[in-house]
Amino acid sequence: MAKDSTGAATPAYFNIDPDAARAELGPPTTTEGFARIARACAAGREDLASRGLGEQGRKTLRLFSTWEITRYLIPVAQAHFRRVLRARPDLPQGRSETEGGARWFTLDEVLRLRAHFSSAGSRSKEYAPFRPEGLPAKVVAVANFKGGVGKSSTAAHLAMSAALDGYRVLVVDLDSQGSLTSIFGGRVEDEWQTVFPLIAGHHARHLRATNQARIDRGEAPLPLDDTLGAALEVDPAGLVQKTHWPNIDLIGAQLNLYWAEFQIPVWRLQSRGWKLWDALSDGLEGAGLLDAYDIVFLDTPPALGYLTINGLSAADILLVPLGASFLEFDSTGRFFDMLHATFASIEEGENIAARALGREGLAFEWDAVRAVLTRYDGSQQGELAALMQSYLGPVLSPHRQDFTALIGQAGEQVNGIYEADYRDFNRETYARGRETFDETYAAFKRLLIGTWKRDQEAAAAEDAAANGEAETAQQGIARA
Repeated sequence: MAKDSTGAATPAYFNIDPDAARAELGPPTTTEGFARIARACAAGREDLASRGLGEQGRKTLRLFSTWEITRYLIPVAQAHFRRVLRARPDLPQGRSETEGGARWFTLDEVLRLRAHFSSAGSRSKEYAPFRPEGLPAKVVAVANFKGGVGKSSTAAHLAMSAALDGYRVLVVDLDSQGSLTSIFGGRVEDEWQTVFPLIAGHHARHLRATNQARIDRGEAPLPLDDTLGAALEVDPAGLVQKTHWPNIDLIGAQLNLYWAEFQIPVWRLQSRGWKLWDALSDGLEGAGLLDAYDIVFLDTPPALGYLTINGLSAADILLVPLGASFLEFDSTGRFFDMLHATFASIEEGENIAARALGREGLAFEWDAVRAVLTRYDGSQQGELAALMQSYLGPVLSPHRQDFTALIGQAGEQVNGIYEADYRDFNRETYARGRETFDETYAAFKRLLIGTWKRDQEAAAAEDAAANGEAETAQQGIARA
């Protein structure tokens, strides 16, 4: 605080001299001024991002030690792990930085070792993660229209956890800010390397089918502009790029993706019958991506726009991160209210026509919806978190993702928690820091396995019913 003439302390906002304030002000900012600020941020971003890049100018994933592998990745004792490597020289042997020192392995080597233990190890242990055959990937949307709740961080760390667990993961960045793309070192030149052509192509195919019907009725076709024509030439699978994780791939985002929020309503006005909310899910399925991966994570924009609607419509599981504060609890409640209003409106509009035509109505459904507390401080937020839990019940995951020193230090190094080398920390600090993310993933994995198991049971019941009907029909033919 400043002091007045008597020496008494005064608030900092007292006695500000207008002439001094004017001298500090600087010139007015023009539109070009925004460009200068943006260029400065871009230069700083490149500098910060480069600190996490390897010699080739791209992000690289660290190595994993025998201690870390046997503690977190493959459930075997270190001594047994070493015996297996000695007995099987055809398996990855890792590398040692010193004579007789700890061995270090790439994640790709870890996955190969996991596959070996899965086929030759103890049947009482889970080496390969649960994944029913014949069922598609689970699509997981991470959404909230309030920014700063840890949405991109949650999506990234769940993706990394799933990859360490052995799943094949695709991350799709629907946010034009591209935070998830940056985390995974993605490089996206323009909107044609994002989901934009996937959505545009979906509309173009609908318009093409509509035009054929118009031609059959003797009506003039609607124009198919250059953007839609170009989108039809894009292979959705070609939008996928590799990351520095061997089993995480990415469909990235960049600023131009925001153009979709303006273009989609124009297309919808042109073709009222276009089911815009199906564009992303149909695109992922049509490109075979739901068969190529086990889990697809969608990071949505912090707004309930058309890209978010597409992400939520495509999702099997919805995760809503929020902090343990009144404002975030209030905002999240409004978010769910808007979700209800939006999807109820879509259902109502579609089902009016469906009832008139005698068709089955539209009903959106999600396997599971959970809110997740992030950046949690138990010493200060315990009471409010308990209150939130009492109101939300099972919708709010009982696990709370703590904020630890490891999180802040990893962020300074432009890495996710699982990308941080534990040698940069006290080993106990590292173990305690990653524990909160391991528990977050464990809570998610229970949802994942539970929904897959329910789908598996439903598919078995359908097969049994179909076989029963076929058997009855065969018996009827035999009697006849």
